Amino acid sequence: MPLDQYQRDIDYVRISLTDACNLRCVYCMPENMKFRARHELLSDDELRRLITLLGRIGFRKIRFTGGEPTLRPSLAELVRHAAGTPGIAHVGLTTNGVLLDQLARPLRAAGLSSVNLSLDSLDEARFRRLTRWGNLRDVLAGLAAATAAGLGVKLNAVVSRGINDGEDVIALARLTLERAWQVRFIEQMPFGNNAAFQTRGVVRESDLRTRLAGAFGPLEPVNGGRLEGEARLYRLPGARGTVGFISPVSRPFCADCNRVRLTADGVLRLCLLRDHEVNLLMLLRSGATNSELEACIRQAVHEKPWGHGLAQHLIPASRGMSEIGG
Repeated sequence: MPLDQYQRDIDYVRISLTDACNLRCVYCMPENMKFRARHELLSDDELRRLITLLGRIGFRKIRFTGGEPTLRPSLAELVRHAAGTPGIAHVGLTTNGVLLDQLARPLRAAGLSSVNLSLDSLDEARFRRLTRWGNLRDVLAGLAAATAAGLGVKLNAVVSRGINDGEDVIALARLTLERAWQVRFIEQMPFGNNAAFQTRGVVRESDLRTRLAGAFGPLEPVNGGRLEGEARLYRLPGARGTVGFISPVSRPFCADCNRVRLTADGVLRLCLLRDHEVNLLMLLRSGATNSELEACIRQAVHEKPWGHGLAQHLIPASRGMSEIGG
């Protein structure tokens, strides 16, 4: 298992399969977003090679992301390769759910374990406002298909001030009363070409917990308040599931970070909110051996920074969220 310079176990990699998306969420990208040409992205063969190396190095968990990863035609084949790679114990997917109704069963058959599904509102009008042209019914059908296929399900809601920070939060949290789901509320983070909107839109965890407690009663911390991944979990009174808060702005969790990100164009990004990257695509296409690639990845992981610099007003500018993979 690879260790960084602070002796954190870095065993989780999020792999972006494309920067393209079939939605245009207001907190993620401009409506007229331009995406990279296909030849600029990692090929399937290059991805398989890197996944095999990551398993050998000691990474145990892979999550495929985007953009929207279900737009990658070879998604099921890449899931199958990752699930069959020695060392990889868990393969997950982060998706907007639009195409999941068609893909949940074949992805489960290929070895997918879980999905994190983006669902920012249960109100059709607000959902369309947030996604610019999304259809809520498509996402709910994808959610039903994922559940029926036996996939583990977490729901991610990015909360935007003045848009979905009121009744939407209550309605989403209410889902956990009857379902053993984890509904997670994510603070907006400032990035590149959308930083101004994201900064204005931040709703802090403390405000959300106060709102939920007012609607449902006191929230009970789960696991003694310890992090599960990047989320702090709570249970509403009498609920089967849990609500989680991912709060990189107001309650950073950098000390427990165990992940790096591989972007669709082949760079290893060591911290979501810092611009330092290592170009693996260039090494792949210049003829690097597996040993050279492995040494490069190990060195990059060792140099992973302690955390982000938002408190010092250091905002990552080189890429937007959709270009990194979340």
